[in-house]
Amino acid sequence: MTAEVLLQGIVSGLLMGFVYALIAAGLSLIFGLMEIVNFAHGEFLMLAMFSTYWAWALWRLDPVVSLPLTAAAMFLLGFATYHGLIRWVLGAPMLAQIFATFGLAIFLRSAAQAIWGVDFHLVKDPLVQGRISLGGLFIGLPQLVASVGALLAFVFLNWFISRTETGLALQATAQDRQAASLMGINTERMFALGWGIGAACVGVAGALLTIFFYVFPDVGASFALLAYVTVALGGFGNVPGTLVAGVAVGLIEVLGGLLIAPALKYVAVFVLYLLVVLWRPQGLFGRF
Repeated sequence: MTAEVLLQGIVSGLLMGFVYALIAAGLSLIFGLMEIVNFAHGEFLMLAMFSTYWAWALWRLDPVVSLPLTAAAMFLLGFATYHGLIRWVLGAPMLAQIFATFGLAIFLRSAAQAIWGVDFHLVKDPLVQGRISLGGLFIGLPQLVASVGALLAFVFLNWFISRTETGLALQATAQDRQAASLMGINTERMFALGWGIGAACVGVAGALLTIFFYVFPDVGASFALLAYVTVALGGFGNVPGTLVAGVAVGLIEVLGGLLIAPALKYVAVFVLYLLVVLWRPQGLFGRF
């Protein structure tokens, strides 16, 4: 393997790593807020990609143009999911919580198959296409725009959580719900907001992925699996940690495919995950 091929793989891994980090950020935020794993996270991503695709197919709105609309629609979906389902199982046993989100995932995927079929869809001739060459390295413009957009969204999310009053209220609710309630914070509202923000993150990532990725009902499954690994590596509930973990997952995935075999690229990711879990069960940046 030449140095150019290896460097090309590193660049590709970094670009996809930022997208993985944004997908995982919403999952980590929800878990940190109420310690519930959203097993329908991948299906939320699938819905975001389908909504972006149909905005292009019906109204010729490019994914970059429809991105704010997709994010807003996914925020409303996350908000509605909390009020319609999650709030009713908050005090239930863990298995009930797992079955609730897992059942939602099956329902959404089956509904997508029934409504849109199992065919693959692709946005043709998007505004962002082609590639650039830098010293022998080739970088696809869609992947570059998607990674930059994901990084900017992640930076905004981190700023919102750590610098705004609402974000600090989210952190307080995550640390101690009862204490936050005694301080006058509406924890019910924070939970709903957390689900909305988590779904909006997936909405942004889904719109960016639609620029260069096929859309089909099962598209969220593989991304969701990598998101779970990313959250576990970065530390459950640690949103900034998911950025480092997402980049690590992207690099290991691409380099594993180059150094081992393309069919075994996910094996390298899961081996890394197992090593980290055995060494630090709380993840790289988790406290507990």
